[in-house]
Amino acid sequence: MLSPEIRDKYTVVIGLEVHAQLLTKSKMYAPDSTEYGALPNTHISPITLGHPGTLPKVNKRAVEFAVKMGLACGSEITRHNIFARKNYFYPDLPKGYQITQDKGPICIGGEVHIKAKDGLERSVKLTRIHMEEDAGKSMHLAGEVDTLVDFNRAGVPLIEIVSEPDIRSSEEAYAYLVEIKKLVRYLDICDGNMEEGSLRCDANVSVMLNGAKEFGKKVEVKNMNSFRNVQRAIEFEVERQITAIENGESIASETRTFDATTGTTASMRSKEDLNDYRYFPEPDLSPVVISDEWLEAIRAEMPSLPHALYTKFTKTFGLPEYDAQVLTDSKEIALYFEELCGLTDNYKAASNWMMGPVKSYLNELTLSIDEFPIRPKGIADLIALVDAGSVNFSVASQKVYPEILKNPSASPLKVAESLNLIQESDASSLQPIIDQVLAAHPDKVAAYKAGKTGLMGMFMGQVMKESKGKADPKVATQLLEKALS
Repeated sequence: MLSPEIRDKYTVVIGLEVHAQLLTKSKMYAPDSTEYGALPNTHISPITLGHPGTLPKVNKRAVEFAVKMGLACGSEITRHNIFARKNYFYPDLPKGYQITQDKGPICIGGEVHIKAKDGLERSVKLTRIHMEEDAGKSMHLAGEVDTLVDFNRAGVPLIEIVSEPDIRSSEEAYAYLVEIKKLVRYLDICDGNMEEGSLRCDANVSVMLNGAKEFGKKVEVKNMNSFRNVQRAIEFEVERQITAIENGESIASETRTFDATTGTTASMRSKEDLNDYRYFPEPDLSPVVISDEWLEAIRAEMPSLPHALYTKFTKTFGLPEYDAQVLTDSKEIALYFEELCGLTDNYKAASNWMMGPVKSYLNELTLSIDEFPIRPKGIADLIALVDAGSVNFSVASQKVYPEILKNPSASPLKVAESLNLIQESDASSLQPIIDQVLAAHPDKVAAYKAGKTGLMGMFMGQVMKESKGKADPKVATQLLEKALS
C-alpha cells in the first residue's frame, strides 16, 4: 500500500473506451437477429460469415442511435459518413476484418457531465463516437483443449465512445461510466447491462509526476465486467505503476487483463509493436449522408436527458442534490416524478413519496415504475390530503396508501373518510382530550413546568392514543402548549 505522501506526488491520467451494444432488432450490416441468449450459431447468415458474393447494408436505426448519443453529448455530427475495413485475424471474426469507422467518426468531440469526488460538477471531454460491428464469442471450457466459437454476436451494432485522457481518479471513472449507462438507457439505445456484455469498457491508465508536461506510458486494461471492477482495476494499476517508478523501473506500454478474483492485472501483450490494421475504405458500402431533414427528425425524437432533469429538479423544483440524483438514476422514475410535479407544487413531498413508500413497494415486489398501479394523479391526491391537514403523513402512507394500491382508482379522501381517519382539527373537540390527558398525569405536568420540556412528546403520544390517531398534531401541540403555560 502506497503512503499518501508518495501517492500525492503523482497525477493519474485515465481515458476510457466504452463499447455500447445498440438495441436494434437486426445486425449492423445484415438482417440477422440480435436477440441475446439464443442457441450458438443460430443468428447467422452468409453476410455475417462473409461468404463470397455477399453485400452488407447499413442498419439505418443504428445510425440514428449513434446520432442520438452524439446529440446527447453535444458532439459535432458528421454528415458524410464512410466506413472502413479494419483487417486482423481472430477466430471469432468470421470475415477476417471488421467494418468500422476510421478517419471520419459519426460524432466528433462532446462531453459527459459527472459529479467529481469533491461533489462539484465537471465535464469529461470526448474524442469521438464511432459505429462498428461486434465480433463473435470464443469459449474456452475447463479441461478442453479446443476453442468453441459462437458467431451469434458477430455483426451486432456497436458504438464506441472514446473519452479524452480527461479522468483523474478511479472514482471519476466510475462516475463517468454511471453517466454513460444513464445516457444510453434514457435514449433507449442500449440496455447498459455489463454482465451480458452490452456495455464493455477498456481503460487506458498512466501516471506522471505532478506538473509534468508529458503523460506517462499508457497501459490498456481489459476484461472488466462491472463498473466496480473497472474502478478496482484502475486502483491496482495506479499503485503498480507508481511503485514501479519509485523503484526506478520503467513502465511497459502493454495490454493487461484484470482478474476480478485477485483484484490484480497481468500482462497480455506488448503494445510496442502496434498492429497494422491496414484500414481502407469499405468498397461494398456507399457513404451514409445525414441530411438536415433526417438530423432534425432524430433531434425531435430526443427525450429529456438526466443532466437536464437533474438541473430542473434542483433549480426549478428546489430539491436537495441527493434527491435529484436518486430520482434521475432511472429514466422511468424521473419521468413519473416529473409528471407528478405537474400535479402538485409540494415538490419535496412528492420526492419523499417517491423515495419512500413508492420505491419501497417497487423494491419489495421487484417491479418497475411502469408496473406501479397508482398513476401520478393518485400520489398527488395523497399529497393534497396531507397538505390539507385531513390526515398526517404517517396515516396517509401506512393506512390510506395500501388501500389505494389495492384500488388505484379510489379517491384518497374517500378512503380516509371510509376508514374514519380524517384528523380532528376542531379545537373545541380536541380540548376535552387535552384536559383529560393532563389531568391523568399531574406529576408529569409539574415536571414539565419545572423545565422538563422534553415531556411534550409524551403528552402528544397520549393525545394521539386517546384520539385514536385522529388529532391534528399541529392543533394539538398548540393546545397543549397553551394549557401547560
